[in-house]
Amino acid sequence: MMAKGEIDDLCINTIRTLSMDAVQEANSGHPGTPMAMAPVVYTLWQEFLRFDPEDPIWPNRDRFVLSIGHASMLLYSMLHLTGVKAVNPQYERLGELAVRLEDIQRFRQLDSKCPGHPEYRWTSGVETTTGPLGQGVATSVGMAIAGLWMAQYFNRPGFEMFDYDVYALCGDGCMMEGVSGEAASLAGHLKLANLCWIYDNNKITIEGHTDWAFSDDVAVRFIAYGWNVTRVGDANDLGLLTRAFQTFRNTADRPTLIIVDSHIAYGSPNKQDTSAAHGEPLGAEEIRLTKRTYGWPEDAKFLVPGRLREHFQAGMGQRGQALRTAWIARFEEYSKSYPDLADQLYRMQHRQVPGGWDKGLPTFPPDPKGLAGRDASAKVLNIVAKNVPWLIGGSADLAPSTKTRLTFEGAGDFSPENRAGRNLHFGIREHAMGSILNGLSLSKARSYGSGFLIFSDYSRPAIRLSALMELPVIYVFTHDSIGVGEDGPTHQPVEQLASLRAIPGLITLRPADANEVVEAWRVIMTLRHEPVALILSRQALPTLDRSVYAPASNLARGAYVLADPADGKPDVLLLATGSEVWLCIQAHERLAVEGIKARVVSMPSWELFERQNQAYRDGVIPPGVGARVSVEQASTFGWSEYVGSAGQRIGMKTFGASAPLKELQKKFGFTVENIVAAAKGRLAVARG
Repeated sequence: MMAKGEIDDLCINTIRTLSMDAVQEANSGHPGTPMAMAPVVYTLWQEFLRFDPEDPIWPNRDRFVLSIGHASMLLYSMLHLTGVKAVNPQYERLGELAVRLEDIQRFRQLDSKCPGHPEYRWTSGVETTTGPLGQGVATSVGMAIAGLWMAQYFNRPGFEMFDYDVYALCGDGCMMEGVSGEAASLAGHLKLANLCWIYDNNKITIEGHTDWAFSDDVAVRFIAYGWNVTRVGDANDLGLLTRAFQTFRNTADRPTLIIVDSHIAYGSPNKQDTSAAHGEPLGAEEIRLTKRTYGWPEDAKFLVPGRLREHFQAGMGQRGQALRTAWIARFEEYSKSYPDLADQLYRMQHRQVPGGWDKGLPTFPPDPKGLAGRDASAKVLNIVAKNVPWLIGGSADLAPSTKTRLTFEGAGDFSPENRAGRNLHFGIREHAMGSILNGLSLSKARSYGSGFLIFSDYSRPAIRLSALMELPVIYVFTHDSIGVGEDGPTHQPVEQLASLRAIPGLITLRPADANEVVEAWRVIMTLRHEPVALILSRQALPTLDRSVYAPASNLARGAYVLADPADGKPDVLLLATGSEVWLCIQAHERLAVEGIKARVVSMPSWELFERQNQAYRDGVIPPGVGARVSVEQASTFGWSEYVGSAGQRIGMKTFGASAPLKELQKKFGFTVENIVAAAKGRLAVARG
């Protein structure tokens, strides 16, 4: 039997050598950080992490986030050595390893479970997709918020259903990215004591030494944020690491930052090149020298000593299994004592909505004055949130404008004093808000966040990751066009709709009136794997008379025929979204007076429309009708797909201007007269 120090060294060096060998085999990757941080992650996983390898989606597990995603081999090595099992999208445990040795041998190759950066839903045990630096730590804040909220909502005396901790390993790059500062500031303000960031202070980035661009005193910075800060002077000192993690466990009033000083060192004393930390293999000779330093067989590749798996099973494995088994038994008793809460917990964890989630949704009567999209959404959101207790979210300091505050009794504000609050205040931190929403969603809360559409640019990296991870995050963006008027071009979104539509997997929804807003929420709440950008107006939109026009429920198909000639055979098509649909309705009526048969198509979601079969799409936009006009107060980019070469796109080609709305509409051609003229012009061209 090996002494503890010997088996610890054997495990750490196995992690290191697997990482070296995988990067060398792939001729691509980052071996330095996995080598330096192996003692840190080994200590955390083996001694502290409450995680059952047999069930990596157990709801009350501790979360480990590898924010330095380029060090992915560090995580893959741990997943393999600890025997983490695979889980499929149906939440079924498959009984096979999430990461096999063959996957490590095929690191960064097609279809390997070990891609270049960790990917959620692709490799079991990966808690979030990381790669863009700073995203992991920012996402971890959402996981921590979710843990505290769920504990407050679900826990009852004798039934502690949630008390998990969140650990995130980050580096100099994460600390430099602005999103980490946004997230750390909010985490300190909220006193998230279940959150621990581990900072690999190795002073190296791709260009070289951090002194070239980074001289922050990180410890002082985080103390100013309201964090507890502790330091480990040597990443190889397991005793100091143990003490640091115990310090985190004992800190009950704030998040913890553990600064770990490390350096990337190899076997050769002359090895000075830092590039291996950031994208290059060490080379065969350097690997041999390094393995010799470790006392490792120099020519062995992907060697995993047989004793290691038993060692991990005796530590992390047994601890995690015991905790999970006790939790399952506790949940069975909880189900008897609190059946309604147990049902909610189960549904939340499986991304289901409760029965009757849509009860009370309004139908808005026809109204020529109408209602702003944001106001209609506010009414719907408050009804839905009352029916779905785990729908939580907020705004980047704009809730009074986006109308996303939950106002029903008991909603409350999430704060250090009230962990049950449903309203989150992100402050003016759009990027961190998006990342935190992802963390909430990864923890199975249904999250939403809001802002002005123009500021979706500030959230875009997190929105992209929502789509990449297939998370049903809800983004509510108001002030959706040049309709914001006097605020001017800095606040008038022009290219944002097109850029959101360009994100694969993201559904954009721009409803035309209050009843389309209701139907948009019906679509949103039934989604389980897709994020949505709900685009809403600041200005009032007439509420259409649905006894005259097609039902708003057609929104679920993405686009539909709203108004048509009596014989259903149009000569010209008017295609629009949002507030511009009403302009097309008026143009349709004027054209009818002149004997021109126009069809109005409301197109709130291109993505949903493209999912319909060809027959339906051709029925809405007949291929034989070449005279087409699109109308949208945004960039015309993308509309060619629908109007074709013979069509005309009425849209924005500049950044707008500061003026009252009616003046802007006239200046940029968003008038009934201009649409009528365009329709006639396109019809003339089509008829030759």
